[in-house]
Amino acid sequence: MSDPVSWIESYSSQLRMLPVLLVMAILAVLVGLGRWKRAAPYGPLAIVLLAPCLLSLSLVLFPQAFLLVAVVDLVIVLVAAADLLSLPQQRFFSVERSAVRIASLKKRHAVSLTISNHSGRAWEMWIRDDVPQEFEALPDEFARRLPARSRISLHYDLTASRRGSFVLAAVYLRVRSGLGLWQRFLTIPCRSQLFVYPDMQQLSEYAILARTNRLSLMGVRRTRRVGLDHDFERLRDYTLDDNHKHIDWRATARRSKLTVKDFQASQSQRIVFLMDCGRMMTNEAAGISLLDHSLNAMLMLSYVALHQGDAVGLICFSDEIHSFVPPRGGMNQMNRLLHASFDRFPRLVESRYDDAFLYLTSRCKKRSLVVLVTNVIDEVNANRIERWLSTLAGRHLPLGVLLRDHQLFDVANLPQPAGRDLYRAAAAAEILTWRHQVLTDLQHQGVLSLDVFPEEMTAPLVNRYLEIKARHLL
Repeated sequence: MSDPVSWIESYSSQLRMLPVLLVMAILAVLVGLGRWKRAAPYGPLAIVLLAPCLLSLSLVLFPQAFLLVAVVDLVIVLVAAADLLSLPQQRFFSVERSAVRIASLKKRHAVSLTISNHSGRAWEMWIRDDVPQEFEALPDEFARRLPARSRISLHYDLTASRRGSFVLAAVYLRVRSGLGLWQRFLTIPCRSQLFVYPDMQQLSEYAILARTNRLSLMGVRRTRRVGLDHDFERLRDYTLDDNHKHIDWRATARRSKLTVKDFQASQSQRIVFLMDCGRMMTNEAAGISLLDHSLNAMLMLSYVALHQGDAVGLICFSDEIHSFVPPRGGMNQMNRLLHASFDRFPRLVESRYDDAFLYLTSRCKKRSLVVLVTNVIDEVNANRIERWLSTLAGRHLPLGVLLRDHQLFDVANLPQPAGRDLYRAAAAAEILTWRHQVLTDLQHQGVLSLDVFPEEMTAPLVNRYLEIKARHLL
């Protein structure tokens, strides 16, 4: 029988293909095992695989080392396979998510994750929550070592860039094997629903500042009342600061003590918001749409009006009527307004003002303050707005809130425009002059108006409402 060395030398030409065949065989085995266990190679495994690659290439120069290379390759395959079998299964872990269901737009929302390890060994893992693309998570991933039969709590903040209803369906774990050659991706079901509402924190800020008499910090100013309020509220003892005209002489004689009448502002009045959800509200200011700014201001004024004892209603419309909340009083109305508006988004359609105002006329018979929040960008829409708002004058008290465009005002206010900027500034000035004429025409027809930037709308709108209440225009 011939010598093995001479046999190998005689087949040296065939052995030149062994490096490629061995590497392909190892990779095929490892890929097959990985797919079977739903795992993926980790960084150290790529470094370990360099050894069989280099040894296989050495067979070109040293064909007699074939047995050594085969043994090394077999050992590496066995070690990688054993390490693959050490990967944890999904049943080893459980996840709980804790978060308040209601979040505010563009505000940080705290979320807590509790990861439990039910196995008898520790694991290196990376944790990432199922965050929708409309959110930004900080931090977005955690790297932790979870000891055996223990749990850890993780905390992060979510910031929503869009209103609406969202579902966080699962938590994703990336777990390393014992030797760190493999990693497995686990999806742990954990369903949570999150409702992103318009900015609600301003309501709590208003309540705090109102109790401490510091509303001026929010831009809400005190309005001097014209005349007296005539709605009787209660009887109380006379004080030195009271007007003697308010003394109730019958109650004084009955009690044998000076008694005066207390009066309050007129209540049970109505405010109805007409929120334009059409194409003119799709522009953005300060990172959110004009409709988002409008809803924030609407909710703030609703909160103030409901505290004043008034009733608030809402109509959202574009090319059709999307939602209608009948005017009602009480703080429970805030929940109805929120649920009717939190998932409402601007649409690229032409708004039908005629449908909205006819719907208002058929649903709201009692005199109300009708607040139309929209944007004016061309003469067609301006004529429609002027026409329909003017038809309300007399029967209702119309208030048109027209939102400004920052780009237009910035160009018109350039200090020393030159060249192309000069023509742009002239065009912007002409548009602003036309816009001012639209507002003037509305005022001549008995329509109140408010011309504000979107992000600065809340305080002027509340001030205008307080002014209307003080002047008894309703």
